[in-house]
Amino acid sequence: MRTPRSVAAVALFVALILGTGLSGPIGAATQTAKPEDVGLSSERLKRITDLVNRHITANNISGAVTLVARNGRVAHFEAQGVMDIASKKAMQKDTIFRIMSMTKPVIGTAVLMLMEEGKIRLNDPVSRFIPEFRGQKVAVMQPAGGRGAPPAAGAGTAPPEPRFYTVPADREITIRDLLTHTSGLMSGGEASRSEGAKVAAKPTETLADYIPRLGAVPLDFQPGSRWAYSAAAGFDTLARVVEVASGMPVDRFLKQRLFDPLSMKDTTFQPNDSNPRMVTNYRRGQSGLEKVQNPAFMNGIYFSGGGGLMSTAEDYFQFAQMLANGGQMNGVRILSPRVAELMRSVYAQDTLPGRPAGEGFGLSVRVVKDAVARNTFLSEGSFGWSGAYGTHFWIDPKEKLVAVLMIQTPAQGISGDFENVVMQAIVGGAPAASGTN
Repeated sequence: MRTPRSVAAVALFVALILGTGLSGPIGAATQTAKPEDVGLSSERLKRITDLVNRHITANNISGAVTLVARNGRVAHFEAQGVMDIASKKAMQKDTIFRIMSMTKPVIGTAVLMLMEEGKIRLNDPVSRFIPEFRGQKVAVMQPAGGRGAPPAAGAGTAPPEPRFYTVPADREITIRDLLTHTSGLMSGGEASRSEGAKVAAKPTETLADYIPRLGAVPLDFQPGSRWAYSAAAGFDTLARVVEVASGMPVDRFLKQRLFDPLSMKDTTFQPNDSNPRMVTNYRRGQSGLEKVQNPAFMNGIYFSGGGGLMSTAEDYFQFAQMLANGGQMNGVRILSPRVAELMRSVYAQDTLPGRPAGEGFGLSVRVVKDAVARNTFLSEGSFGWSGAYGTHFWIDPKEKLVAVLMIQTPAQGISGDFENVVMQAIVGGAPAASGTN
């Protein structure tokens, strides 16, 4: 006869390996359905479990929470693995993850909300809200052996000249440029990296303290001429624009106008590693998964629009489903249908230098323009984004599908594989909506 302790041990083992879910029930605001009721195959959805287990077994991730919904109803919601390796604490469905760049579509939505109110326009120069961005320069890199070449041996110890010079920008960068990563602001170029380091934010500084200094950093290219990812600065700047246009700190704006109305109760800029639901962050090292500390900007003072939010799978589903529904969720309207459609429209074509084949870019989200060219199972028109620690989501308007992947370790290939195993589970059309979504 098994003792209570042995029964508990078996239950934990099952939860870790099979993801059967020792966590709490799904929130009351979220509708659920049997997979077959929304045109999904229960048998094929098990491949999500298999995929996650393979990555856990390979020591790529400690665990994951996955969620798939169709026609606004959740048909798959599973927690697998552990949220902390040392304690072996089982992953929970309500585990809180650092979503990093999945913050960007949230900020993009805030900008669009203010655009609907007439407080922001897509073609507004950023200097309308942050005057220090007026008169920016663009860096031009020196050719090899040019003016910026290192001094020859024996030529003295004078420091080398900068490997770039600057020219005036053809035009000011706009809100649209920032939303579509076509601004050239701190987008990975050598000049912006070196000059940006000179004005880096200090530990106690806010967006209001730091962002104006970015106006002095040279752009990596002429605005609108190419696409290059601005990992932090572009959407940090948009977060500051939201503050100026709304007249309130961006964290308060998002809580009052987005998180509270959508019942996103666990989504916040405030880090709290003592919270038992906060997942441990890992990276792959020589000896396996190694614990990683929070990035410095997650300090509760600096509200990074590029990557500062923490959230749960269910919270983020509420946000994504709102976009899938054309701007409303559970009777609460956040955006008009037209503006929600504009968000997923292609503003940066896949032919623009820097964009991958088949994938354009909308207002804060990637957009599948050509599924064959992208080598993807996703329908054309699908949109979403990812985070640096492995989180990933997309919305497929054609199939009326929303999917969310929450992990806390960058794992090569898992997001694309997750897309494929979700899409192959579609075996029928999505029935007409029957609820409030």
